[in-house]
Parts: sequence; C-alpha cells; structure tokens
Amino acid sequence: MSIRTATLNGVATIEIARPEKKNAITQAMYAQMAEALDAAKADDAVRAVLITGQPGIFTSGNDIEDFMQRPVGSSESPAFVFMRALMGCDKPVVAAVTGAAIGIGTTMLLHCDFVYVSDEARLAMPFVSLGLVPEFASSLIVPQLMGNARAAEKLLLGDPFTGADAVECGIANAVLPAAEVAPHARRIAERFNGLPPGAVRETKRLMRRARSAAALETIGIEGGVFAARLQSPEAKEAFSAFFQKRKPDFSKF
Repeated sequence: MSIRTATLNGVATIEIARPEKKNAITQAMYAQMAEALDAAKADDAVRAVLITGQPGIFTSGNDIEDFMQRPVGSSESPAFVFMRALMGCDKPVVAAVTGAAIGIGTTMLLHCDFVYVSDEARLAMPFVSLGLVPEFASSLIVPQLMGNARAAEKLLLGDPFTGADAVECGIANAVLPAAEVAPHARRIAERFNGLPPGAVRETKRLMRRARSAAALETIGIEGGVFAARLQSPEAKEAFSAFFQKRKPDFSKF
C-alpha cells in the first residue's frame, strides 16, 4: 500500500509511503487518504491526526503519469475529495515534513493545524511552470499569510523555499533537525489525549470559521481553471518536456 495508516495512543497516522516514486501521489492514494481522514474523524478514540512521509521526502506532488491518465475532471475526483476531507477534519491535524514538499505537498500544509519541518526541507508550488494554476485554495491563503510580494515569488515564479522560510511565512510552526521532526510532531499530537475533545473541536471550528467558506469557494474556482489549463498548449508543452527530460519552450506562446 502506498498509504499506510495506523492508530496508536489516540493518534491516527497517515503515512505517504511510496519512496521509490519520491512519494508522488496518485488518484488512488488521494482516495485512501480521504478515507483515512474520514475514519479518524468518526473514531472517538482518535484525538489527533498525524500526516507524514518517508525520511527525506514528504511528497514530490502529483504523480504526473497517473495525473495525465486520470486528470482532475470534477469536484468528485479523488484529489478534491481529499481536499474536502482534510478541510473537514474537526480534530487537530499535525504534519511532519522532511525533505521535499512539492505542489500539493506544500498546499496541504496550509490546511493542517500544526506543521513541523526539517532543516533540510524544501517546499515549492511550481504550478505556473507546468502551465497550470495554484490549487487547494493556495491562491487565497498564501497571499493572506505572507503578503502579495512574497506570495508572488512562491506562486508566480514558483521559487522553492526552506523550512526556516516556511516558519517565517506562517506555514510551519518550527524547524527541527530531520531526525527530530516525526517524534516531535507525534508528541504534539499526543498532547490532545489530555485535553477535552469537544472544546478542541469547537475551538478549531471557530478559528477556521471565517476562512472556510472562502477557501471552499476558491477551491471550486481554482479547480475549474486548473482543468481548463490542463488542456492548454502551454501545459501540454510543459508535460511533454517533463517526460522528455528537457527544458520546456514557451517562447511560441
């Protein structure tokens, strides 16, 4: 299985486990993660959720080959189901990030409650370079978090950034040595075993209330543009260059 799940001491862990493909996420993996989030939400024994990858790699983003064979076509596609499941999880979600977090690997962190990154982490949202547009409400949340100037660097230029940058921008809580990220994230998740679960859920709901409707609306708008961009000549050139291992040529557009 490319997604491993386990529940221990009140923490439901969702592990992206496809290191041979740099933890690239397929549609089937999105469906598995959505199911795991819904199960954690429904399980009274679960007090928090921990999302993690493999040592040295969180996720390289979408599996491009799978993505081209099964493009996002509707709001019921597994990727969108996962987005709604993560946004709808009323229990604290903690992310442990080491290595690369590309595309959805970064944008999903915007919807986690606690994010801990390693000092070797590299985050990026290179949608434009693929002829696409941002997703998972990142076009709304990233400018809100860091202002338009720095958001332009991350979303228009696709500039990668470090774990320390992620902390400064408000995406992450702390940067730690790689070996300490997962244990620290688990300790934070386990702290919710000693807190009243109803108060935790209601506080999370109140904290996110103002942004949740706008984020869901943005996801729908982004999704429509994203689907259209997939059919664009620019995206076709970008993906052809990716598979041919060459630099794309956008000079003709």
